[in-house]
Amino acid sequence: MRLANLNGRAHLLKPEGAIDIAKASNSEFGPDPMDLFTRWPEFCAWAERIDPTGPTSPYRTEDLQAPVPRPSQVFAIGLNYADHATETGLHAAPGVPSVFTKFTSSLIGPTGEITLSGPSVDWEVEMVVVISHEARNVAATNAWQHVAGVTVGQDFSDRDVQMSGTSPQFSLGKSYPGFGPTGPELVTVNELTLDTPLRLQCWVNDDLVQDGNTGQMLLPVPALIETISSICTLYPGDLIFTGTPAGVGMGRTPARYLASGDTVRTRIEGIGEMVHTFTSTREGVG
Repeated sequence: MRLANLNGRAHLLKPEGAIDIAKASNSEFGPDPMDLFTRWPEFCAWAERIDPTGPTSPYRTEDLQAPVPRPSQVFAIGLNYADHATETGLHAAPGVPSVFTKFTSSLIGPTGEITLSGPSVDWEVEMVVVISHEARNVAATNAWQHVAGVTVGQDFSDRDVQMSGTSPQFSLGKSYPGFGPTGPELVTVNELTLDTPLRLQCWVNDDLVQDGNTGQMLLPVPALIETISSICTLYPGDLIFTGTPAGVGMGRTPARYLASGDTVRTRIEGIGEMVHTFTSTREGVG
């Protein structure tokens, strides 16, 4: 199934329109999208029983918000694609994920405007995993059982902040307001063919700047969940940004970064597409 957050209310998406979950369930489930993850098995059982021919409502793309608006934790993985690690000149230890966080204040939905933080804002298309069940010391072989689904993400990054000082500030450089868009919807695991790579693409204006697939991950989703859950407890609704392929601005010669007026389009095959435009309200930026 496909879940969406429409103006703060949880919806099921069908080709013909959207179903308000709170209304369709006679308030068995509330309107808050976060409530679904605390009762995920019950919700999935209810969703299987719902009349697929029932009434739907039209919706506008601009009404879509982040499918998981208030996760308790957001994990992100750096250097999880070999070609991206090579282009940046950075490398993680073999078999060990480079983990940081994006603070939740950076999260927004799949459309809208984002204010530039400075002259070195970069793009990174990523597949984002959404946790469905509390997970601690989960083996890789069981990891997908703890995943609700996936969505499209962008790990926008202020490279000057990220690389400042003797110790890189990954989390701060990637957590400005709007630097963690996700959406347009959450696609549940049962809709995915887990061993089939998904194509990830990113455009800046009309230029295709990234074109890779999830099969290129150095550490796939099960390995990431196994490692993270061996240290941290994962909670329902937590997000994991799983890394980006080559094509980012800092890896180019000369480096290319986003300017005021640029539009970034982010797409994952079979999941959906996001569109964001960058603006500048600060003198000298962009």
